[in-house]
Amino acid sequence: MPARVIVADDHPIVLDGLAQLLAGDPEFEVVALCKDGEDALNAIRREKPEIAVLDVRMPRVTGLAILRAVVEERIPTRVILLTAEISDDDVVEAVRLGVAGMVLKETASRQMLQVLSKVAAGETLLDQKVVRRAVDKLLRARAGVMQAERVLTNREIEIVRLVATGLRNKQIADQLSITEGTVKIHLHTIFEKLGVSSRVELSNYARERSLL
Repeated sequence: MPARVIVADDHPIVLDGLAQLLAGDPEFEVVALCKDGEDALNAIRREKPEIAVLDVRMPRVTGLAILRAVVEERIPTRVILLTAEISDDDVVEAVRLGVAGMVLKETASRQMLQVLSKVAAGETLLDQKVVRRAVDKLLRARAGVMQAERVLTNREIEIVRLVATGLRNKQIADQLSITEGTVKIHLHTIFEKLGVSSRVELSNYARERSLL
């Protein structure tokens, strides 16, 4: 019996191309083609296919949000994310949620049938270049936070992050519900602890240690 597949992408050329690719393979049966995320999620809930191939960025509901809903609702559908680009944070989140496959659009036509076959057999296939970059960033961020925590308090780390996003003292004070004077005292202490002398140097410190 062929594996039932739903394909969702808001780009008609990509959607039609994947539909034609799968139509020629008796191992798969396309049960729905969807042009946005809301239709895709409704189709997954209705059809409960073995596999859903989803564009990461779609109108109304993203592919990652659909994956999250599939996990939360315990729908027995394995999700393959198709993307032209994806942030490192989204990669980490997708892996955490148990994504079954992740394929770059630039290689989709060559890899999709192979990925689908292996996912249908219970394997997990992720683009190693994308995952390795995301995991490296995650590890750097964790190491940076650990290093900062040895020197700074949690409130000081919070202020460093806000400074690095470009907020001024009054904005930081408003966001943290403290006085502007308290922010200045914290910054003076932070500058002394880290050996920096300006907000630019402090922002560089945050970026180098992936604190943002």
